[in-house]
Amino acid sequence: MSLEKAMALVIRTTDFSETSRIVTLWTRELGKARGLAKGGRRLKSNFDVALDLLNVCGIVLLRKSSGSLDLLTEARVEERFPQLRKDLGALNAGYYVAEMLNDWTQDFDPHPLLFDEALVTLRTLGQPGVLTGPCLAHFELVLLRELGYGLALDFCAECGETLTGQGLAFSAAGGGTLCSRCQPMQRDRRSLAFTVWRTLAQLQASGDAWRDVQDASLRREVRQILDNYVTHTLGRKPRLLPYLGS
Repeated sequence: MSLEKAMALVIRTTDFSETSRIVTLWTRELGKARGLAKGGRRLKSNFDVALDLLNVCGIVLLRKSSGSLDLLTEARVEERFPQLRKDLGALNAGYYVAEMLNDWTQDFDPHPLLFDEALVTLRTLGQPGVLTGPCLAHFELVLLRELGYGLALDFCAECGETLTGQGLAFSAAGGGTLCSRCQPMQRDRRSLAFTVWRTLAQLQASGDAWRDVQDASLRREVRQILDNYVTHTLGRKPRLLPYLGS
């Protein structure tokens, strides 16, 4: 057994017994980790409110080598995101961030960039002047790229040809954008306007380029494309997907 210290985002909690719960954490140092918090359901416990969903905590995890659940021995709140509670759309987006991290990642496979991006997203959602849709879409695209599922945008997903933005289509099954020659190979293809293609590239870019995505019709089109791609690639529809706006 070994003690591990990490900074963690609470992404899921499950009742284990009358007094304890299993907590799923997305950590910067360890990746996704699950731990048993003994006494975590008591009103007055050592964990207090640290294990609330979307809290950022400093944790101590007792790793076990027997295959049994690791033991969460300490959780201290480091950061909360109170602005999410004032905006239902932003709150649902925050829950979707947690769902994505839980469903798309493997235990103890760290991605520090993804941890940092998740916190930046949660700090930004619900802030004055921030459109929830583009902010969330940027996080989704960063997550997909970091985990090896990034959309092919600059080149054809089928033949690899560099794209100019003309006569394009999108295919979730194909993995992204298709040139005109390769479109017949994918039955699920949908026409992709130049403005939508350019917007997807803008949302996938590093930095704050996503803040410039304002047009409502473009945001709706992007949301539909991401919904289809995420559902196809994951193999099922995420639970929070119907509650997301554009």
